[in-house]
Amino acid sequence: MSSIPISKETIDHIASRNKIQNPGRASIREMRKMIQDVEAETGVRFVKMEMGIPGLPAPQVGVEAQIEALRNGVASIYPEIYGTADFKREASRFVKNFLNIDVPADCCVPTVGSMQAGFASFLTLTRYDARKTKVLFIDPGFPVQKQQCRVLGIPMKTFDVYEYRGDRLRDKLEEELRDGDVACLIYSSPNNPAWFCFTEHELQIIGEMANKYGTVVLEDDAYFLMDFRKDYSVPGQPPYQPTVARYTDNYVLMISGSKSFSYAGERIAMMICSPALYNKECPDLGRYYSQTQLGRALIFGTLYCLSSGTAHSVQYAMAAMLRGANDGTFNFVNDIKEYGEKAAVMKQLFTDNGFNIVYDKDMGEPIGDGFYFTFGYPGFDGVELLNELIRYGISAISLDITGSRKQGIRACVALVQRDQFPDLKVRLEKFHADHPVR
Repeated sequence: MSSIPISKETIDHIASRNKIQNPGRASIREMRKMIQDVEAETGVRFVKMEMGIPGLPAPQVGVEAQIEALRNGVASIYPEIYGTADFKREASRFVKNFLNIDVPADCCVPTVGSMQAGFASFLTLTRYDARKTKVLFIDPGFPVQKQQCRVLGIPMKTFDVYEYRGDRLRDKLEEELRDGDVACLIYSSPNNPAWFCFTEHELQIIGEMANKYGTVVLEDDAYFLMDFRKDYSVPGQPPYQPTVARYTDNYVLMISGSKSFSYAGERIAMMICSPALYNKECPDLGRYYSQTQLGRALIFGTLYCLSSGTAHSVQYAMAAMLRGANDGTFNFVNDIKEYGEKAAVMKQLFTDNGFNIVYDKDMGEPIGDGFYFTFGYPGFDGVELLNELIRYGISAISLDITGSRKQGIRACVALVQRDQFPDLKVRLEKFHADHPVR
């Protein structure tokens, strides 16, 4: 603690060296690199909450299947662009078992993480109808998805949904979609960063608006089954995780293997396309692709150009984990409940020291404990607070870069080890003492 707070001059110097004008507005990866440099120069071990990196070991069932696939020689063979038969079959079973939706194996495609699934979807869906060129972000959300649209030159619309929950969501979506120029809309549930979850009623509203205006819904299921307030872990039995797929045929689900399956390093996700959307004939796609069927253009046009497929061995790993989940021999949800337990402890440490939980309610109920939580401190906006907390060896990201209209910070619990809780407590107490609340 003798080095805390770290001098402002030290932070400013390292930020400048990293070409960062204001750390409080830095991207997730920029923040991570800067903090690594601060640690190296000062010797202070940071409490790192900026990046949503899983903090649990990869399941052995996946690791063993991947090793076996490599031993069997798959590394020397190009993967099929549409995925291995085993992966596709287990993905189809998985969405039936845990979402209670019927999607044929043909419409279940591996991608290099949900990042690739999102990039490919933005690129393809803004070309399937010449009248529809925009993406609507139901914020707050994952900042990099907007960066993807910027890189692609795709115009965006956004709104912070927190003030439009429940029936108010219908009028807001009418307002945003009525011009008929929105090709697709995207959200996450559980939400990154706020961790609220859309209800069945809200998802029904989104589905009905998608049907009315011919807009495709991208449901980012990065935190699949991670609303621990309900037990969704038993395959083939209710309750099932809420999904827009029950209310529209205009959907693409992006189910990541990174958080729920702790397999982030190998970059794997399932892109689940509704059968009706997959088979949809879109003449306007002929401007860019040899195929005018949307699913085929997405796979054989866009995904082919991006990576020529998803790595062979990790598809075998994912298929093995999905098979275990489908058969009831691998309860992956039990493993990841650790995130909720850590969040409860960490939130208490913050609130005990004058901080408040920014997104504290979910449709009138207390927000769940999970992968993320949000916090603020009296007298500081989010950028100011983050800049000051860095001096106390605590890193995160500002809500400013997530599309939120609230002031505060997003914290990820995953990389914070339990042996750091005492250190976090002391640093928060020091911060509180140095910044008394009037």
